[in-house]
Amino acid sequence: MSGNVPVVLVGAGPTGLTAATLLARYGIECLVLERWDGIYPQPRAVHLDGEIRRILQCLDVGEEFDAISRPALGLRLLDRHMRVLAQFDRDPSGGRNGHPEANLFDQPDLEAVLRANLRRYPRVMVRGNAEVVGIAVETDGVRVDFVDRPSGTADSVRARYLLGCDGANSLVRSALGTTMRDLRFDQRWLVVDIATTAELGRWDGVHQICDPVRAATYMRIGRTRYRWEFRLRPGESASDYKDFADVRPLLAPWIEDIAAAEFEVVRVAEYTFRARLADRWRQGRVFLLGDAAHLTPPFIGQGMGAGLRDAANLAWKLAGVLRGELPPDVLDTYETERKPHARTMIRLAKLTGVTMTAGGETGDRLRGWIAPQLPRVPGLAGAILSGESPPLHRSALVRAPWMRRGLVGRLIPNARLADGRRVDDVIAGRFAVVTVTTPTARERANAEQRGVAVLTAGRGTELHRWLRRARAAAALIRPDGTVQRCGRELPALCATAPRFAPWDAAGEGARV
Repeated sequence: MSGNVPVVLVGAGPTGLTAATLLARYGIECLVLERWDGIYPQPRAVHLDGEIRRILQCLDVGEEFDAISRPALGLRLLDRHMRVLAQFDRDPSGGRNGHPEANLFDQPDLEAVLRANLRRYPRVMVRGNAEVVGIAVETDGVRVDFVDRPSGTADSVRARYLLGCDGANSLVRSALGTTMRDLRFDQRWLVVDIATTAELGRWDGVHQICDPVRAATYMRIGRTRYRWEFRLRPGESASDYKDFADVRPLLAPWIEDIAAAEFEVVRVAEYTFRARLADRWRQGRVFLLGDAAHLTPPFIGQGMGAGLRDAANLAWKLAGVLRGELPPDVLDTYETERKPHARTMIRLAKLTGVTMTAGGETGDRLRGWIAPQLPRVPGLAGAILSGESPPLHRSALVRAPWMRRGLVGRLIPNARLADGRRVDDVIAGRFAVVTVTTPTARERANAEQRGVAVLTAGRGTELHRWLRRARAAAALIRPDGTVQRCGRELPALCATAPRFAPWDAAGEGARV
């Protein structure tokens, strides 16, 4: 027996690494078991939005991520002849989240950054070549059996909690007997990743070809890396596209004047884009996160981001329970909040995919007529480009009588404050109150005694406008940046916040 540890995570992809890092920042010891040795080298996810960029900042890898990514300038909808139907421009300097709202990157580069950062925390161990073969849920913990793949040696570890971050074919999910509900979306696509030093001279946003015959997506994801995705026709497969000569006809609209010798085919792979949702995300002390809990079609670039949202939602709650600051029943709010949110995003991705690819010739003619009008629809472009996801579902930690209105369940804007810091820098993994009135010295001292940060939204500031638009005078903010409740009196809001210690840079909180 390898021993006991508070949290075992199965899977060292972006979701598992994010959850482990956040737990480590709260001083929680973790063991991450990963079937493979090292980083999976092939590119998969290539996009994350401004909300997920905020999570990376909380992991303290924001600058490293910026060095390996590039902001996308927006979205272009094109017809089959490459004519622009509509264009939605983004400000690459960022919006309400304080960072660019569309970021393109190579997933192995991101995983390398996350792993290097995790090594700063001595209370977390990542064990590669460890294949989990069994899970036993016990009264006060979980036993995880695994095998060291090179030697074949069997081992086990006992944890107080287990997080299954082990992907679409999750062993943890299977061990729990949880099934994936099919949300009825299946499309076969060819993914082509190309490396070249040549400049293609294309607009640096996402290009979506709206074509019922050969829908396609193009984006530049790095200085020398490009991604194309093509919907496969019946009878086609990745085996029909083995080298550059095979894929050249598909890429011709973008690179027809460039010699094939200048290109390296990094990967050609077939994917079936699916929409699925696990029926249960938790059984006792075992939780599912990321692709183990949900599969999202890629049309709005939210697949990987959904897993990081899971980690950000659960980590602080689990840390609070393990540190004795929060009651165990707060863990019930994880599925209550995240499952409806994931379902909403999956439905939006499905709708986007169908809108861009379905309907045959009739659908194509409708898109040609409707798409050019979309940027002129009042509020539509702002909604598409705002970077704000739907509010979380009402729970014990999302308190409001009308969840479809106001601020509750939404992320606070990551506004720049008078001292140059941003909101997330002040919250720093703890509870906070933002108020339009200047707190008294006594009110501030009482809040700080409870570990609650106080932010004053001065008149004319972004935070003041944000509160007043919702007719609120103050709001209680959770450690993950979500508005828990609104009110008028700062002392009353502070009194509803538990005593919750913030994280620290080195994860040196009390040993659990």
